[in-house]
Amino acid sequence: MISMQECNSCIGCMEPLVVKTVLNSTKDKKIVSLATGCLEVASTKYPNSAWKVSTIHSAFGNTAATMAGIETAFNVLKRKKKIKEDIKFLVVAGDGGTYDIGLQALSGAMERGHDFVFLCLDNGAYMNTGGQRSSSTPYGSITSTTPSGKLSFRKDLVKIANAHDIPYIAQASIFDLEDLKMKAKKAFSIKGPSLINVLVPCIRFWRFNIVDLKKINETAIKTNFWPLYEIENGKVKINYKTEKRLPIEEFLKLQGRFKHLDKKQIKIIQEKIDRDYEELLKRDSNSLI
Repeated sequence: MISMQECNSCIGCMEPLVVKTVLNSTKDKKIVSLATGCLEVASTKYPNSAWKVSTIHSAFGNTAATMAGIETAFNVLKRKKKIKEDIKFLVVAGDGGTYDIGLQALSGAMERGHDFVFLCLDNGAYMNTGGQRSSSTPYGSITSTTPSGKLSFRKDLVKIANAHDIPYIAQASIFDLEDLKMKAKKAFSIKGPSLINVLVPCIRFWRFNIVDLKKINETAIKTNFWPLYEIENGKVKINYKTEKRLPIEEFLKLQGRFKHLDKKQIKIIQEKIDRDYEELLKRDSNSLI
């Protein structure tokens, strides 16, 4: 599907593992529209490719449009009986190519109802080009274009996708690969557009030690910075509820990008996370609230 050995990503980068997990969730043939970004650069060094499935390199902004065209052509050929087998369609892009540059094409493809899965590898900035802020960058985070810390909160991609009334949306993490695989399998099985947003920590620009990679992923979930949940046909289900929520400071203190924050700023972040999670709990179909 994708060769980990042939992918020249940074040491500790989990993007290849995320994509391999998603691709392995279905046995059907697959076509991938791959956006410019860290994974594209690391996996397609000329004249080689780490990809073992049909893959087309798209620009930052048009991965969803590319796949919409491919999926439409497939449907025409299927009606003409020139293709008999089923094919799954996967778009892979970073947060820059999803939240920002690629949002218009993604929105259009979702609104038109194209049958594809959009996988966002969310590391919270434009890591491939120097760590510039994106609209996925968390409040307070240092980036190369916000050296004193970002002053606005991150965009909520799941809410934006949900506003398009698409059949399946999920938020996942390498904290639980079985959860990710379950969500990918479900996304491929559902007719229509699906979106999976996966948190992928960047060791270099998040500024943490590689030995803390597991802890970064764990605290992101257990502080509710990155809740694991899915929305299927409008029905919200939280997939992981921690018995004892950790304070957001446990997540922030592991990363150099937040080292400048004072107690007031940390409190602002904590209050925002608490509000968002309470709202999510109220929408959760299994919640007693």
